[in-house]
Amino acid sequence: MNSVNSAAAASKATTSKSRRRAPIDKAGYLFIAPGYLVYFAFIFIPLLVGLYYSFTNYNFYSTPAFVGFDNYVRLFHDKLFGTAVYNTFIYSLFSIFPQMALGLLLAVLLNGKLRGRLFARVSVYVPNVTSMVAVSMIWLWIYDPSLGILNRVLKTVGLAPVQWLYDPSTAMAAIIMMGIWKSIGYTMIVYLSGLQSIPTSLYEAAHMDGATKVRQFFAITIPMLKPTTFFILVMSCINSFMVFEQVNILTNGGPLNKTTTIVHQIYLRGFQDFQMGYASAMAMVLFVITLLITLLNFRLGNKGNDTDVD
Repeated sequence: MNSVNSAAAASKATTSKSRRRAPIDKAGYLFIAPGYLVYFAFIFIPLLVGLYYSFTNYNFYSTPAFVGFDNYVRLFHDKLFGTAVYNTFIYSLFSIFPQMALGLLLAVLLNGKLRGRLFARVSVYVPNVTSMVAVSMIWLWIYDPSLGILNRVLKTVGLAPVQWLYDPSTAMAAIIMMGIWKSIGYTMIVYLSGLQSIPTSLYEAAHMDGATKVRQFFAITIPMLKPTTFFILVMSCINSFMVFEQVNILTNGGPLNKTTTIVHQIYLRGFQDFQMGYASAMAMVLFVITLLITLLNFRLGNKGNDTDVD
């Protein structure tokens, strides 16, 4: 017995020693180096530069002068920036969850054996890969008070036309609807990949037990899609806080600042007022907000796939 234990210990020691002496595969580092170089050049270094500028009064035309926390003090007393933060949260709240719900519904419908499902999938996904500028111009025509197709439909059914982008009570809703329409294709595709990874044996077993389609959806589909839902939630939160192009094109932050967002304010302060130091402070606040929300999602969400089936 002692000889067996000694042999096992010697084998374990030899294995550990061989692992410590395992040669480093330098080729692997060469393959991943371009990705890291891009990350450092276009993300990490600009982040550090923006952090530095947030403590200065840089305005493009003069040498940056250190002003300490003056930009941040001004920022937290800026009512317009507070409005932009509020509008951004409103946009995120009312766009993310409808987008996820509709994307899941379409994924379930188009995952079945339907005629023309490939065409339907492509049709739903095309807006996601279309330029935001092009999409915004299309919806600018749709929302037009006199020539827009949406008001024409309302007129056909006997309703009064709506000043979609010029009424403070409807402007943000109009932007949210456009955002959902553009992003729903991405959500659908991700959910489709998740649905197709669920073993069909689970549904067969549930069918044999007499479970209805609705029961299968809530007892099998939803739990098995938890990792997919978590991924979509994180990405949607990040993307929603970056909303800018549609705001800038459709309303330019109006009417009465009802649609201005954090990124829109960064653009106005930095590239119209040339207050790059103040705009950098806004960008740092946006970075912190996005980071905190992402960490919160990781804290509350399903970080691992605990629904694997052998």
